Amino acid sequence: MTSLPTRVHIKEEGPREGFQIEKGPISTDQKIRLIDALADTGLDHIQVTSFVHPQKVPGMADAEAVVAGLTPRPGVLYTGLWLNQRGLERVIATGRLHLEGKLTLYASNAFLKRNQNRDPAQQLAAQPELIAMYQAHGIPVRTGFVTAAFGCNFDGDVPVDRVVGLVADMRAIARDHGEDLGLIGLGDTMAWATPERIRHVVGAVQDANPDVALSLHLHDTRGLGLANAYAGLQMGVAHFDAAVAGLGGCPFAAHAGAAGNICTEDFVFMCEEMGIETGVDLEKLIDCAILAEDIVGHPLPGKVKTGGSLAALRARRPGA
Repeated sequence: MTSLPTRVHIKEEGPREGFQIEKGPISTDQKIRLIDALADTGLDHIQVTSFVHPQKVPGMADAEAVVAGLTPRPGVLYTGLWLNQRGLERVIATGRLHLEGKLTLYASNAFLKRNQNRDPAQQLAAQPELIAMYQAHGIPVRTGFVTAAFGCNFDGDVPVDRVVGLVADMRAIARDHGEDLGLIGLGDTMAWATPERIRHVVGAVQDANPDVALSLHLHDTRGLGLANAYAGLQMGVAHFDAAVAGLGGCPFAAHAGAAGNICTEDFVFMCEEMGIETGVDLEKLIDCAILAEDIVGHPLPGKVKTGGSLAALRARRPGA
């Protein structure tokens, strides 16, 4: 177990992770309103939309319009998600998003088939093609990601050595094509992770890759999102995906209770109470969470937006 990080880096995914799964339509203007508000909190990386087939994910059909309507804030990275070459071409065409080359492999063969309609050999073969396209556009490839790294609703438990092997495969492919992966993401896509599982998988990947940083993408379907994040922090992980107010979920997980990523404001609150810097104004972030709940028109699972931070209570203490 390593020491806690002194600072964490948060990639805010609520506008993408959240609005992709909402049943009711969310207007483009409302999406832009939330993204602009999030950019004023101190968050420096916001994933704003997903460039996927609109028939498969109707909530992302206005991806280009969302990007065109943003008011960029200095120091904030705005990124989009894509799953294939066509998606990347759409991102590039906007001319307004930060471009990050990423390789992705799946620890679950069944989920890969469901999500990408590929088998493992096809997914592996697609990575050099992606690298070539990134390089053709001058996009560095610095990140790798393992989807369903902790378990799968279709394939069950995922062996730890499979995850370690996939990371090794990605790093080897990158090296063979003149790239170096400095950040490896592990996705708990269907919320099979537990704190103990986090320790086992993260520890094994760290042991095999002491020279790279790790990030965690944790879903809260079974209520263990923050507990798993805490376990990651104890392992020294300093990069986390999160979603304001707990927005979102995976539309391909086939799970009635599929929840979004860890709630951003809840995670920020926990980190700050632990003495870990986030760079985020928690009160402004709480306002964003309330706005997100108003936009979707139903309760969202974040707790701090309702309970508030402790700063105001501390300020009211006698003698404070």
